Amino acid sequence: MTRINTNVQSLLAARVMNKNTEALNTTLERLSTGLRINRGKDDPAGLIASEHMRAEMVAINAAISNANRANNMIAVAEGGLQEVNALLLDLENLVGQSANEAGMSSEEVAANQLQIDSILSSINRIASSTQFQSKNLLNGELDYQTSGVTTGPTASAITNLQVNAARLPNGGTRGVVVEVTQSAQTAGLVYGTSAIASGGATIQVTGNYGSEQLSFASGTAVSAVAAAVNASTSLTGVSAAVSGGNLLFNSTGYGSSSYVTVEALAGTFTVTGGDSSDTAHGQDVGVTVNGTAAVTDGLRASLRTGALDLDMTLAADFATQTADVKTFTITGGGADFSIAPTLGVNAKASIGIQNVSTGSLGRGDLGYLSSLGSGQTNQLSSENFETAQRIIRAATSQIAGLRGRLGAFQKNTLEPSVNSLSVALENTTAAESAIRDADFAKETSNLTRAQILVQSSTAVLQMANAAPQNALALLG
Repeated sequence: MTRINTNVQSLLAARVMNKNTEALNTTLERLSTGLRINRGKDDPAGLIASEHMRAEMVAINAAISNANRANNMIAVAEGGLQEVNALLLDLENLVGQSANEAGMSSEEVAANQLQIDSILSSINRIASSTQFQSKNLLNGELDYQTSGVTTGPTASAITNLQVNAARLPNGGTRGVVVEVTQSAQTAGLVYGTSAIASGGATIQVTGNYGSEQLSFASGTAVSAVAAAVNASTSLTGVSAAVSGGNLLFNSTGYGSSSYVTVEALAGTFTVTGGDSSDTAHGQDVGVTVNGTAAVTDGLRASLRTGALDLDMTLAADFATQTADVKTFTITGGGADFSIAPTLGVNAKASIGIQNVSTGSLGRGDLGYLSSLGSGQTNQLSSENFETAQRIIRAATSQIAGLRGRLGAFQKNTLEPSVNSLSVALENTTAAESAIRDADFAKETSNLTRAQILVQSSTAVLQMANAAPQNALALLG
C-alpha cells in the first residue's frame, strides 16, 4: 500500500494492541486481588450470585455466634443450679439428722436450724446474683409470663405451672386451653358394716407412705376405726371417713401410682371396691392442652410439642370435674435465641428458666422451701420433718429437671445447630469462592499469553508505522 494519509495497518495493529493490553491489565488485576470478579462487568450474573452468597455467609456466621453465646449463657445458669443442688442435699441431711429427736439435743437442733437458715440465704443469693453480661438468669427474669392463672395452694384450677418453652409471634401471645377429659381419682376401698364383727379384728392398712397395724374389739363403731386410721395418715398415706354407715378408705394422693391396701390379719374385715380383693389404685387425670392429649400422673400433666412445652399440677377440685375447662394466656418472657440465618419465629429457640429462690422451690399443696426457715411453718422446732423432707425433695426434683432441660437444650438444640451451620458455612463459602475467586493457575497462564501478545502487537504496530516511509523511495 502506498497511501500515507490513512495508515490502515497501523489502526489495526493499535486496536489489537489495546485489546491485548486490556487483557493483560485484567489478568494482572485478578492476580493482585485474588478475585476473578472485581466489578460488575467482569461477570454480572456471577456478581449477583456471589453477593447473595456473601449475605448468607454473614447471616450464618451471626447464627453460629448467637448459638455459641447461648451455649455460654446456659452453662453459667447450669453452674448456679449445680450449686443449688448441692445445697439442697445438705438441707435434706440436716432435716434427716434433726428428725432423730431422741438422739439430738435442743442445742444441736438449734445449730442445724442456723445452718438451714444459712443455706436458704445462699440459695436466694445464687438465685439473685447469677448473671451473664448483667442479665439475671435464675431470678425468674427469663421465666414465661402468664395471665389468667393463679398458682398456689388457694388456686381454683392450677396449683403449679411451669412453661418450659413456647413459640410466640413477635409481640404476640399464645392462648392455652386446659380441658379435663377424665377425672382424677384417689384409691378407695369400702367396709360395708357399721361395726366390727364379733371376735374383733386386726387389720393392716398400707398406702404410699407405709403400713400400720390396728386392732379393734368386737362391736367397735366404724367412726372409731376411721379415727384410728386418720391418726396414722401421715405414716400410711391413707385416710378414712364414714359415709352412709359405710367406712371409706382413701389414699391421700391421686392417680394410678396411689394405692390403698386393707388386709385382715386376724378376725373378719372384708373390704370391696378394689382392683383385687383388698387393694385399690387411683386414676390419673385426663387432660388435653389446646386439643392435644397431655401426659399425666395423678394431678400432674405435661405437654411436649414444638409450639408449647409445659408442666402443671391441677387443683383437686378442677381435676375431678370432667369437661371442666381452664383458659390462660402466655403473654411473653422466656429466653429467645436466634440460631438460624433467616430471621423470624422459626429461627428462634426458646426456653424458660424459672425462679429458683426459696419462695418458688417446692409445691403449692406441700409448701415452699422458705417455710423451713426460722419462724416459719416447717422450721425444725415444728417437728414437721416429713413435710420438710417432701418439700426439699420436690425442690430437688425441680432443680434436677431444670438442669436436665438446660442440658438437653445445649446438647440437642444449640450444639446440633452450630454443627449444621458450620457445614452450611463451609459449603456456601466454597460455592462463593468458585464463582468469585481467581484461579491462579489459569490466570498465570493467561498472563504469559497476554504478555507475549502485547509484545508482538507492539512490534507489529512499530512496523505498521514504519511502512508509509517506503513511499519516499518513489520520489527518488
